Amino acid sequence: MKPTAPTASVLTTAFYAFYDLHRPAYHAYAAARLPREEAQLSVTQLFDLIASNWTWLMTEQRPSAWAWEKHTRAVARRTGRTPTPAEDTALLHDHLRLSIDRIATITGTDPAQVTTLLAAAHRTRQPATPVCRHA
Repeated sequence: MKPTAPTASVLTTAFYAFYDLHRPAYHAYAAARLPREEAQLSVTQLFDLIASNWTWLMTEQRPSAWAWEKHTRAVARRTGRTPTPAEDTALLHDHLRLSIDRIATITGTDPAQVTTLLAAAHRTRQPATPVCRHA
């Protein structure tokens, strides 16, 4: 018996679950790096991209990794600076106060990788503070 494709309602529910789980952290990350309006626009555009690729994205092993890569690339383009994964991890953990498990969830990596990146950031004393702060 051939498996059936998920129904539109299942895909819609899954998208909103992904949105609810990821949006707060994605917005906090963008807001730490960008002015408020630009952060909001960047996150809105990201979720538009995710929604338009949702059916395909659900076939990927780590949809969060794909989304996080698109998000960090867009924010870097807007700031003109590409932070290292270790810098991003330190920002998420030290400044935004996200747990290692939460960081792993939103970035699509495993907790061991997050721990390694965090240790590397602390060893090299990469800044855990935002690049810029805006009201």
